[in-house]
Amino acid sequence: MKLSVVIVNYNVCYFLEQALLSVRRAAAGLGEPVEVFVVDNNSADNSVAMVRARFPEVVLLANPDNPGFSKANNQALRQATGQYQLLLNPDTLVAEDTFRLCCDFMDQHPRCGGLGVQMLDGRGRFLPESKRGLPTPAVAFYKIFGLARLFPRSRAFGRYHLGFLAPDQPHEIAVLSGAFMLLRQAALAQVGLLDEDYFMYGEDIDLSYRLTQGGWQNWYFPGTRILHYKGESTKRTSVNYVFVFYRAMVIFAQKHFAPGQAGLFSRLINSAIWLRAGAAVAQRLATSAVPVVLDAGLLYAGLYALKTYWETNHKYVRLPYPPQYMLVAVPLYILVWLTTTWLSGGYDRGARTSRLVRGIVVGTVLISAVSNYFESWRFSKALILLGGAWAITALTGRRLLGHWLRHGNLRLSEPHTKTLAIVGTWAESQRVRQLLAAAQVPATVIGYVAPVAPAAPPADYLGELPQLPELVRLYGLDELIFCGQDLS
Repeated sequence: MKLSVVIVNYNVCYFLEQALLSVRRAAAGLGEPVEVFVVDNNSADNSVAMVRARFPEVVLLANPDNPGFSKANNQALRQATGQYQLLLNPDTLVAEDTFRLCCDFMDQHPRCGGLGVQMLDGRGRFLPESKRGLPTPAVAFYKIFGLARLFPRSRAFGRYHLGFLAPDQPHEIAVLSGAFMLLRQAALAQVGLLDEDYFMYGEDIDLSYRLTQGGWQNWYFPGTRILHYKGESTKRTSVNYVFVFYRAMVIFAQKHFAPGQAGLFSRLINSAIWLRAGAAVAQRLATSAVPVVLDAGLLYAGLYALKTYWETNHKYVRLPYPPQYMLVAVPLYILVWLTTTWLSGGYDRGARTSRLVRGIVVGTVLISAVSNYFESWRFSKALILLGGAWAITALTGRRLLGHWLRHGNLRLSEPHTKTLAIVGTWAESQRVRQLLAAAQVPATVIGYVAPVAPAAPPADYLGELPQLPELVRLYGLDELIFCGQDLS
């Protein structure tokens, strides 16, 4: 057997299908025997059914849980018989000549233990992780604190992605990418399989390092290209990704570096974890605060204009209001209005205008009532009432404008169609569908979750009961309907 291809899949059914189609074409282009393994880590998106139906030539290993990337790859590698063994991500597409050109390169370089290729993202842009250096403490410091990004082609600061090496020339490198990692079976037999201490991330760095320590070479080969829809199989923007990735780096340092270096590396990594996690949380909070800050600015500007107009044209004594009106009273008014609006549900997604109006009215009554008890702060009932009217106008107007810019219409309170799934047997799910249709419930039922996997899953089967949390996340379910007689 010339080549074995191993793909570990987790909830990326569509990308896996496209990857397998490209693998099928590339295998035909190689002109020699190829075996393909798919290891599914308990996906909840019908990946297993798709592989069985569309790719009968694939050796499918369906795990009942998610043991991690390293263990899943090793399951297939222990069965693989190819002279060369390719670890391939499911969110990749290989060219028709990729296998042929890569195997030819390996044949011509007998000391090449591992090979990586030029990777492009979904927009055709070069991915710098196609070639990487060893993440020593110095290299990690430059990457974590942004020096590698500022000086990507520097031989001192750009050693993580080796930006000083031409991307269109082959180079001997330190670290291969796990997205496409072509390995010589003889080299694997010598240095061992993937280290299963790594759940996800870091295992490619570890294996690359062990290959070089074993006297083998790692090469970057730009003679063929692949597409890598980076992050589709592992979402890289979450706080969880930050923790998992950098913790993997700590495992690597403790395993391969001297105690002093490992300690320094661990401190750097822990600093990076908290910095990145803090930045991610701050970004989320800032995003949530933007509508409130906009509303506060609109209210303050409007109340300033109302104050100026009122004291010029209608105030009994034509003197300006004292400075504390705009410095203290107005900010308190705004705080009360925004708080009562939030409590009434005015900031909920798809909230009706009536909730906003209710919140402002309650806030106006509250401000007016409390001001009666503070003689020195009772500036003008008229300005409070006018301010309440302005608050309703401004906040509603901002929402209408934002809704029109996003959706092209002004229907703020358009009913939201819920996405549902039914938990029970297929027969019960059909009965529940009929009841929902008869009651004219505005909802979309995407399928059912079975207590036990059916022998022949129908089209609307989503998964088993243990997969329920992942199904909720994967399909963005609003509600679940449980069929009591099917569950114990």
